[in-house]
Amino acid sequence: MTEVKKPDRKAMEAASYRWNHIAKPLHGLGVLEEDIIRIAGMTGDPDVDLEKKAVVIMCADNGVVEEGVSQTGQEVTAAVTRNFTNGNASVCIMAERAGAQVVPVDVGVADSLEGCGRVYPLRSCKIMAGTRNFAKEEAMTEAEARAAVQVGIGQVRHLKETGVRIIATGEMGIGNTTSSSAVASVLLGKEAAEVTGRGAGLSDEALERKIHVIEKAIALHRPDWRDPLDVIRKVGGLDIAGLAGVFLGGAMYGVPIVVDGFISAVAALTAERLCPGCADYMIASHVSAEPAGEMVLNALGLKPVIRAGMCLGEGTGAVAVLPLLQMAADVYRRMSTFQENDIEEYEEFSHA
Repeated sequence: MTEVKKPDRKAMEAASYRWNHIAKPLHGLGVLEEDIIRIAGMTGDPDVDLEKKAVVIMCADNGVVEEGVSQTGQEVTAAVTRNFTNGNASVCIMAERAGAQVVPVDVGVADSLEGCGRVYPLRSCKIMAGTRNFAKEEAMTEAEARAAVQVGIGQVRHLKETGVRIIATGEMGIGNTTSSSAVASVLLGKEAAEVTGRGAGLSDEALERKIHVIEKAIALHRPDWRDPLDVIRKVGGLDIAGLAGVFLGGAMYGVPIVVDGFISAVAALTAERLCPGCADYMIASHVSAEPAGEMVLNALGLKPVIRAGMCLGEGTGAVAVLPLLQMAADVYRRMSTFQENDIEEYEEFSHA
């Protein structure tokens, strides 16, 4: 993987200077101020412009659903993906309010999705018709995993060329909390039981089965925690690999990428482990209600903007934060300074 360029320090210093001279209490917008400064560094421009936004939703099936690890069947992945293209999904309704373009990407849905795209065109980049059941065999080959990562990088390149300034991440794939928990278990060095949650609502019995499936798969395939691509191809998913590519693309092309919930955060951690420094180009939207939600963000060194107990997926958490970032950018760009208002500036005091 390519080496990640450090964020532009001069742009960040200029953004920090601007915040400190706007006529309001110092650091009054908290993490939002920090994120605007970080975005200036990511883009190399202190004139932060977030007007054109998008949410990229990686859609793929997971063969491990054969093990009874999800409440619904595999066919739901295709049904919800169709809903994305018709504008009839939670994230679409939220994205419309946030002013964000919805970009559904078929990176591995098992069903045919021909004829989709009445509202939002489906980007057909299918690598395979879902991963293999990693309880029995490796989820993907290395070539398939690499191809999925390249799909994500390509989406960022294309969107930047069309003028998009910030990208939220989303996913759809029945069984993908199982894949994400398996990857998180290996990359974080945690027991499966510590990082595995109920997903879309499992019973106690089904949760125990899910944990056992993950433990069995890790013991069977022995993914190498030092090699994130090995981990993702053995016990991961195509949607996770595709999103890892989106995060890599953000670092490569200087585009801020907003982390959604647990699955998106696991993809972000995969990208950071593949290319250290990628996390400098990520914004954390919220903390997932899944057990490892906070663990993964801590591993990335990211501060979430909101805490709302969300666990819907699709990119809803990431999209929910876009208007907050836009409001912060508006204050940053438009508000007058202390000097312009003839008001004495606040002083910053260090606390012992």
